[in-house]
Parts: sequence; structure tokens; C-alpha cells
Amino acid sequence: MKKKRLRTELVHAGERRQLPIGRPVATPIYATSAFTYDSMEEVDQVFSGEGGDFVYTRYGNPTIAALEDALVTLEGGTAACAYGSGMAALHASLFACGLTPGSTVLASRDLYGATFALLEKVFGIAGVKTVTADFNDLEAVRAEAVAAKPTVLLAETISNPLLKVCDLAAIAAIGKEAGARLVVDNTFASPFLCQPLTLGADFVIHSATKYLGGHGDAMGGVAVAKQEHDRLALVSIMKLAGGVMSVWEAHQILRGVKTLGLRLERQCDNARKIAEHFRNDSRLVRVHYPTLSADGAEALVGRVLLPPHGGALVSIELKENTREAAYRFMNSLQLCVRLTSLGDVFTGVSHSASSSHRELSPAQRKRLGITEGLVRISVGIEDVNDIIEDVDQALSK
Repeated sequence: MKKKRLRTELVHAGERRQLPIGRPVATPIYATSAFTYDSMEEVDQVFSGEGGDFVYTRYGNPTIAALEDALVTLEGGTAACAYGSGMAALHASLFACGLTPGSTVLASRDLYGATFALLEKVFGIAGVKTVTADFNDLEAVRAEAVAAKPTVLLAETISNPLLKVCDLAAIAAIGKEAGARLVVDNTFASPFLCQPLTLGADFVIHSATKYLGGHGDAMGGVAVAKQEHDRLALVSIMKLAGGVMSVWEAHQILRGVKTLGLRLERQCDNARKIAEHFRNDSRLVRVHYPTLSADGAEALVGRVLLPPHGGALVSIELKENTREAAYRFMNSLQLCVRLTSLGDVFTGVSHSASSSHRELSPAQRKRLGITEGLVRISVGIEDVNDIIEDVDQALSK
């Protein structure tokens, strides 16, 4: 066949690896810590890297490899490595970029709170400097890149929690001019909505716990590299730091990937309807959703994300913009689930100021636009009218 379309690849990618006794239609769980061979010569060959087989699950496992193969296909990369969490995948990708004492990371100021903590508390201690810029202001990014001479640019396809869409192609061009590598957290978009490697990124990472798994029952992370020569670095960091994905988690996530397209189409459609329904609600200050942006960003959304979608998250700011009001609203929800994750088939809500960005000071959150009355809604696949009714009754209370 000619190159298969994305919705087809989601169902088949990574499956039916060649085995000596035939091919299972669904990848089995290889629940083994090690692998044996008929002779020590074969074992030695595998250890030396001459063979493509498996020897020890910390080094690789067929179940995990199937998930890695799927993400290489879906993201358009050449190498992938699965980890125990999205943070481990981000950590590995940054190391693979060759950061050393004295290096600089130019990061979007709208990154996930734990990402800033990683940069400060792990890489900062190792002598890596982090500077930030508004990645939606390309001139500011370009000026900072010239001044800081970064080794890495770090961005998110859709920011957390204000849902700003990044012009990845433009950021990649700035990175290339500066001689920097671009790492993109694509968790909020997933490969169904965006493939950052095709837009110029060098690495793309996912918290596979979210949309890839999609059912709130597995945790993991994946890093995908554009160039084959980066494979060794990703795998070496996984081996040495030990951030290995469980075979059970890999199996759950790979199964989730098969329905990613179906789930996200429904979730994105629901999210758009919710955003449009509440956009002029007098009980709210603002509804954050990419295609509702007042600054003409809809054209950018169409270039970065799969049209006509704008993602499956909506953030709302309450008119009574306090933490107490946010808690009263969230406590009044009867359908939507209170949790700190996202991307599941059910609708979930989180309070960013007390969860994802808790470690930032109130002044820092204010500068970023993360108010006490901001609530992020991860929209599920339920009947959208039920979600709207639940949000409406909670707002009334």
C-alpha cells in the first residue's frame, strides 16, 4: 500500500511484530525481567548490540518496543524510547540535546509547572541556565535567542492551562538560526492533532498517561527523536537512570492509542461546543479555548492543529475570581471528576493554581495569567449536553 493515513496508522502501528511462531493480532504482555538464548555466543551477540533481540527488560522489551514503534510511526520520527512518566521522557530528551554546565535553555514562559521545577532543581544544579520568553511573541523569542545563545528551545504545542497554541514552525526556524535544538511537549495535542517533528522540532515528548492511554489507568512517557543518531542517547539515559516503563503500562497505552482518533474527535467537538456555549456567560470573566482567541490566532491554530479542531481542553475564569469560589464551583460538580490529570474519556476538572502551578509564587502565577478563579476542564466523550448542564448548575451554585 501507499503510505497509510493517520487514522489507519493509529489502529495498526506497532502491532504484529515478527515472531518465530507467528504474529499475534494484539501485542502480548511480555512479563519477564530477562530473556534467555540457546548459547552464550548468542547472548554475547545481543549484549554487543549486533543482534536486534532482547536480553533484559531495563534495556528493552517487545511489549514496550511495540509502543515505541507506534509512536515513531505516528509522530513521523526515526527513534523512540518509552519511560515511566512524561517527566522522565522530558528529562531524557533534554539530556540527549547535549546540555552541559554553562548551557542555556530558552523555555516558553507558559510551560507546565513541573517542567520549570525540573529545569531549576535538576538542570539548574548541574549548571544549566534557563531563560524564558513569551513564545507567542516571535520577535521576543528571536531577541532572546540572539542574546542567550541557547542550546535548547523548549515549547508546548498547547500551553497549560491557558491553551495558547505555539507557532512551532516559526519557533523551529528561530532555533535553527540560533544553532539550538527544539524539544516540544505534545501532550495536549497528541499526534492526532499535531506532529511537531514535521514542523521542525528535534524531539517530541508525551505524557502517555494522558491522551495516548486515555482511560486513567496507566502512567508513562515517550520521547520521539527526528534523527536516528539520537536513539543511543535516549536509550542510554533510560538504562542508566532507570526510568523504565512497565510492560503492563505499555500494553494499556498501546491499546489506548488505537482509539485515540475516535476519542479526540469527540472530545474536541465537545470542547468547542462547551467553549462556545459559555463564552458570553456573565458568571465568567473569560473562556480560554484556542479557536475563540480574540487576537486572531485562529489561523495559527489551523496551521498547527488538525483542522477544524482546537483541542479537547477548555479553561474558564470565574467572575468571582477567588480560590474559594473555584473550590465551591468544583465541589458542586456532579458529573465532572475532580482530578489533577487530563485526557481521559470522562470529563475532569483541575485547579491550576493549587495543582500544576502550585510551586510558583502568587506573583509568578499572576504574571502568567493563572488566576485563583481559573479552572481547567479536560473534556470527555460523554454527551456534551450533560457536561454543559453539570457546569451550568455548578456555576449557579
